[in-house]
Amino acid sequence: MTVEAHRHGAEELCGAGLDLYSRALREGHVSSAEATTAPCLIDIGLLHPAVDNLNRLEPVAPPVALQRLLRSSEERIADERRRGQRIADTFEPLMRVGAHAAASENTPALRILGSKERTGQAIEEAMREGRQELLAIQPHDPSVTQRPYILEGAMKRDQAFLDHGARIRALYQHTVRYAPYTRARYEQLTGDVEARSLDEITERLIIIDRTVAFIPASADRTLALEVRHPALIAYFVNTFDRLWRLATPMHPQAVEQATLNGITPRQHAIAALLVEGHTDADIAERLGMNVRTARVHIAKLAATLGSESRAQLGYLIAESGILKTEDAVR
Repeated sequence: MTVEAHRHGAEELCGAGLDLYSRALREGHVSSAEATTAPCLIDIGLLHPAVDNLNRLEPVAPPVALQRLLRSSEERIADERRRGQRIADTFEPLMRVGAHAAASENTPALRILGSKERTGQAIEEAMREGRQELLAIQPHDPSVTQRPYILEGAMKRDQAFLDHGARIRALYQHTVRYAPYTRARYEQLTGDVEARSLDEITERLIIIDRTVAFIPASADRTLALEVRHPALIAYFVNTFDRLWRLATPMHPQAVEQATLNGITPRQHAIAALLVEGHTDADIAERLGMNVRTARVHIAKLAATLGSESRAQLGYLIAESGILKTEDAVR
């Protein structure tokens, strides 16, 4: 057998190698001389010298050999992915050269941003180029208080945008109106900045100068979609404007949400979702609170209406007419 016959992949078995390995498994060993016909077996570690006789080669058990080869293959794939990421990182700034000409034909209408870091960089670049306005819908993120560096970075970015003479309008859920980090944010920002809130809002949306928008492209928000298509931008702006008109002002002049017939605005929103059949977890997610807080409000609502069970609570909500009252706070 010539060396040429064994010029194959590092983890591959040729016909001669497979036959010899099979015989070694059946008989427990083969001689070193026999292994010269299939040197690939030694190269990939399927045969090794016996402890008591170096001229005798013993086979590695197939499960062990398989795991070793698979691990080697996985490491090679991981190396290729890291190499690909390095290439992408190298070309990323080059691809964005001249990106300020956002309306040019060379600018893609849609672009996937592959990580939170890249999304943040793209938003910062768009804001540095922006001079008019930023429209933002910001759903409650329970982990944001655990990452103060993100809040600090956003504050600096937004203040720099305002310092350019631009304005910011932001929509939140009612549940964050009095959150410490929200209050601190608007106490520190100076310039043309307004914020309002609703019971429920859409997923995260950022629109800059009505030319570029950013929306999540995955459920965990690790991927984002950069949108520059004029029709989609117009749709996003129209959606924002409609929600803005329905929202309750919270900055710079806050409008207090009135309690109606002993039912707070938050309890009113929960009542509407309860009647629709949503679970506690669904209600918490949609209103931007944790499940424990949602259950506290449900218990208070039940006490106000005199309910003794979940089923009775739904009936009493429907019978009370609180959802039909035109003056109920949205």
